[in-house]
Amino acid sequence: MSMRDRVGIGWRAELAAGILAHLDRIDLVEIIADDWFEAGHRELRALGTLAAQVPVVLHGVGLGLASSLPVDTQRLAAMARVVEAAQPEFWSEHLAFVRAGGREIGHLAAPPRSAATIEGAAVNIDRARKIVGSAPLLENIATLIDPPGSDRDEATFVNDVADTADAELLLDLHNLHANATNFGFDALAVLDALPVHRIRAVHLAGGRWITASSGQRRLLDDHLHDVPARVFALLEALGARSPRPLTVVIERDGSYPATAFLLEELDRARCALARGRARRGDVCARVA
Repeated sequence: MSMRDRVGIGWRAELAAGILAHLDRIDLVEIIADDWFEAGHRELRALGTLAAQVPVVLHGVGLGLASSLPVDTQRLAAMARVVEAAQPEFWSEHLAFVRAGGREIGHLAAPPRSAATIEGAAVNIDRARKIVGSAPLLENIATLIDPPGSDRDEATFVNDVADTADAELLLDLHNLHANATNFGFDALAVLDALPVHRIRAVHLAGGRWITASSGQRRLLDDHLHDVPARVFALLEALGARSPRPLTVVIERDGSYPATAFLLEELDRARCALARGRARRGDVCARVA
């Protein structure tokens, strides 16, 4: 495990040339594991070659861990195959469900925050740990509706799942910001309520405003826009609270800006984290 804070970026084919040309300014890359589930031996060897050039972490988007239904064994076996090829420092997945009744929902849906969901998620995480060889970091998700059937708030739910499964967390700060904006709660209060000692990694992203049929505005997490100042401020706040090194990844899934701009965003993340560390007075976690 790295003993220092690091800042990296999500690997996308459109960004590959810029990433490889600037590895001196990029600490690591995050690869979408599902994109490699059906890869052949030659492609997986190429993934291993990339991992030899730059530290790699894997991110899953389709397991659907937060469900009362068991995660498909074939999907877990595919994840294990990609993990074996990439030898990532860790892998992560969302606290979401993505299918039900044999149907793919097509997006990451917020599950009911209930005891049944917590129990089902813990069973799925344990199965993942056994099949893949390690447990995933669990990521909070953005949602446009408060999930029906819930009996606890988001921070309590994340705490309960992490404790029950004895799992580490990937905290998506834009998801936290979007949910706080859409549902009128204080993001910093949620940050204080989360088990900060379990947070190992962080996602930063951007989004846009949309208007619902009711006329209400909602902040949509779309990964197509720049990281807003509020999210960098949350990163600074997390740096002031976190007792352990953090791995920070900027996600961008389209409308790609120039490489120089993305490198500037990486530097803004480093500076925000450094300000937070200075507030904490922690000399043990060095900023890259």
